[in-house]
Amino acid sequence: MNGSNGILSFMNQLGDRIRPLVQRYFRTRLAVDSKADRSPVTIADREIEQSLRAAIAERFPEDGIFGEEGGWQRRESSRLWVLDPIDGTKAFISGSPLFGSLIARLEGGRIREGMIDMPALRERWIGDTRHCLFNGKPCHSSDCTDIGAAILYTTSPDAFSPAELAAFERVSARVAFRRFGGDCYIYGQLAAGFCDLVIEAGLQPYDYLALIAVIEGAGGIVTDWEGRPLSLESDGRVIAAATPALHEAALELLR
Repeated sequence: MNGSNGILSFMNQLGDRIRPLVQRYFRTRLAVDSKADRSPVTIADREIEQSLRAAIAERFPEDGIFGEEGGWQRRESSRLWVLDPIDGTKAFISGSPLFGSLIARLEGGRIREGMIDMPALRERWIGDTRHCLFNGKPCHSSDCTDIGAAILYTTSPDAFSPAELAAFERVSARVAFRRFGGDCYIYGQLAAGFCDLVIEAGLQPYDYLALIAVIEGAGGIVTDWEGRPLSLESDGRVIAAATPALHEAALELLR
């Protein structure tokens, strides 16, 4: 599993760079600020993103960067890194280890590589849309095609509008069982074959772009709720499934 110019190896280095910063702040008393959208942010979010930006700029000075905390840098570049330093800040500040760091790389608007790193759990998924590794070993999504046998996850029903929640309930009424919580971790679980379906809404590009390479590399499929490929311009409604047949069955219920 080799990415062009050692990209995957560099992503692993970025993941290693994150972990000591997380250890410095996790389960300590931190000031929590509210951003314009009322989402929480801490010094850990900001320091991790600054560290990642510095490392990327040093190695790939012509590449663009888009991060949750720092916004755009060199937006005109055809090569773009997308960063979410702590995906699951609410989990982080409440002492839950189910938060992660997300890194994606795009060329010409298309996803090439992505990483989900779980610093507190010391678990990492990294993929290039054709292959996926979980802690250095190949992993694959499940072979579930029957929605009645599927395990469904979403982070929180609070993220759905009333209409979106009704659509989610149509799907969840048909699955084997559903679980809540996990942020980016649930997509790693899907890539490793431990759950079969994830449905979410209200996500931003830095929340979902890294997941594409991981899930597709593991054999799964991830799109918006209309079945369209995800991009920087997507509306934030995401469905990920272990197999195309399961994906199609869930899409029909969402519609």
